[in-house]
Amino acid sequence: MADGLAASLFGVTVVYPDRAVIGPIDLTVAAGEIVALVGASGAGKSTILRLLANLERSHDGAVVRQITPGGTGFVFQSPTLMPWADALANVALPLELTGVPRAQAHARAVEALVAVGLGDRLNARPFQLSGGMAMRVSLARALVTRPHLLLLDEPFAALDSITRRGLVEDLHRLWSETRPAIVFVTHDVEEAVYLAQRVIVLDAATGRPGAAIPTPGPIPRPPHWRADPTYRQTVEAVADALASAMGPAA
Repeated sequence: MADGLAASLFGVTVVYPDRAVIGPIDLTVAAGEIVALVGASGAGKSTILRLLANLERSHDGAVVRQITPGGTGFVFQSPTLMPWADALANVALPLELTGVPRAQAHARAVEALVAVGLGDRLNARPFQLSGGMAMRVSLARALVTRPHLLLLDEPFAALDSITRRGLVEDLHRLWSETRPAIVFVTHDVEEAVYLAQRVIVLDAATGRPGAAIPTPGPIPRPPHWRADPTYRQTVEAVADALASAMGPAA
C-alpha cells in the first residue's frame, strides 16, 4: 500500500445468514484523514469498522491495511474496561500484551491518561469514573500504542451533549498531535460534520458508500464554528443525502 493510504476496501462483500449481502464496498482512507460514516441502523457502519480492523473474516474482496508499529486502535460504544483494574492498568494493557516491559508500558499509559485529562485519576477503577471519564480511559487505551488507524464505533452515543462536545474537542486535539487516520461511526449528522474532514453516507439497503461530502474549515475547529453558515449548509447537505440513502419513509 502506498504511504499515503491508511486502509482500503476493494469490492468487499459480507454475507450474514439472517440478512442480505452488504456490499460490494469500495472505500479508501488516506493517512491522517478523519472520515465519518453515517447511515441507517443495519446499513453496515460497524461492519466496515470490523473489516478495517481485520475482525470480520467472512468476506469476499480485498482488505488492505498499512502495517505500522502502532497498528490499529478501536474504541467501542461502551468503554469495555476491566472492572477490577484501575485506569493505569487498563490503558497499559495493549502495550503489555505486545511485550512492552511493564515499567515502560505504565509510563506511556500515564502520558496517554494525562493527554485525555485524567492525570489525577490514574488509580481510579471504572466504577469510580463518570461515563465521560470512562470513555476518556477507553480513548487513552486506543491511543497508547500510537496507532496509524483509529476506529471509533459510536463512542459518545450514551453521553450527554456537553460531554460529547468536550470529547470531540479532545479527539481533535489528540489527532493534531499524532495525526492517525480516524474512521468514526455516528448517527448524529451534526457530530459527523463537526468531527470529520469527509462524511460518507451508506446506502441503507446495501451498505455501499454513497455520497462522500467534504466538510469545510480547519481542524481543530475554530470557536463558534457550529454557527458558521458553511457548517450549517454542510449539515443540511449530509442530512439530505442520508434521507435519500434511507429511501422513502414507510
